[in-house]
Amino acid sequence: MYVAVKGGERAIDNAHAWLAEERRGDPDVPELSIAQIREQMTLAVNRVMAEGSLYDPDLAALAIKQARGDLIEAIFLIRAYRTTLPRFGGSNPIETGAMECDRRVSATFKDAPGGQVLGPTFDYTHRLLDFKLAADGEVPKAVEGISAEEKTPHIMSFLDRENLIQSEPEGKDVPDDLTRTPLELPASRALRLQSLTRGDEGFILGMAYSTQRGYARNHAFVADLRIGAVAVEMDIPELGFAIEIGELTVTECETVNQFQGSKTQPPQFTRGYGLVFGMSERKAISMALVDRALRWKELGEDNLGAPAQDEEFVLYHCDNIQATGFLEHIKLPHYVDFQSELELVRKLRRDALAAGQGDGPDASGGSLSGTMKEGTGA
Repeated sequence: MYVAVKGGERAIDNAHAWLAEERRGDPDVPELSIAQIREQMTLAVNRVMAEGSLYDPDLAALAIKQARGDLIEAIFLIRAYRTTLPRFGGSNPIETGAMECDRRVSATFKDAPGGQVLGPTFDYTHRLLDFKLAADGEVPKAVEGISAEEKTPHIMSFLDRENLIQSEPEGKDVPDDLTRTPLELPASRALRLQSLTRGDEGFILGMAYSTQRGYARNHAFVADLRIGAVAVEMDIPELGFAIEIGELTVTECETVNQFQGSKTQPPQFTRGYGLVFGMSERKAISMALVDRALRWKELGEDNLGAPAQDEEFVLYHCDNIQATGFLEHIKLPHYVDFQSELELVRKLRRDALAAGQGDGPDASGGSLSGTMKEGTGA
């Protein structure tokens, strides 16, 4: 209990009012609508949905507006709201092989079955500021033929025919759910993937980059990178079959990684995997690289001591909401804690001076507030 703090409620109300004023900005400038944020800031909306674990573009856009563009704060708002929602059941695994692709590229096979679809990407832009957007605004242009009409089978299936890719062990029918049970180590791969897809994009990117620079000795090729819409189906016991209940846009990445083999496995390729809500290919690729690095034990590889191979380090530090909460709590009142440490240091200094262990400023133990008052003439 901080008895020295007075008038806190009024100060907090004033802070909220000031925040609302700053959020609105100049009232002469038209206010951003939820629809504008949803339709014109889609990558930010996608990140909030992915790391907030809730697929709802309208709510994600609202959170971005409320958070003044602070995406971590927006993710926090979405996660908090998500905890209030009832759960009616679980959906079936989505079938990404039947995805209606807006973008699908492979760095391993030029003539990939289903074709290469460049789609909407920054990859071939010149990264020069387009001042036309500031002067005249952008006029959308009609584009035809950007979606793949035929099914796009996974590249890995062709490697699997020759037994060139490591086979995946059968997992649980119902995988562990990170949103309902706490993370415990060692974690299953399902839990690791959930942690990575909810993890901070910048953190996961940094971990992935470290693997490319030699911290895990893990060279990867992007076998399949696809972005598009997939159907979500749910089994209805009363009907005896599954029905489609909605549609999601997701980004999926599968990487092919080198593997020299072990005592029980011949030389073959292994895989890393990433799946994220919305168009988030940087996150999906990063996730796949880190996923592969974390699989060293099950593949019988050596642990090189790389950060990306340390399950505890990666999974316990990738969550930006937990990291933000722990980081920002230190700006809250710690008056009692600090006073106890202050008195301890003063006592240690007095004991050291009494023992003749050095000279220094007067350690008589005068109060900090008294010193401040004297210095300001109060």
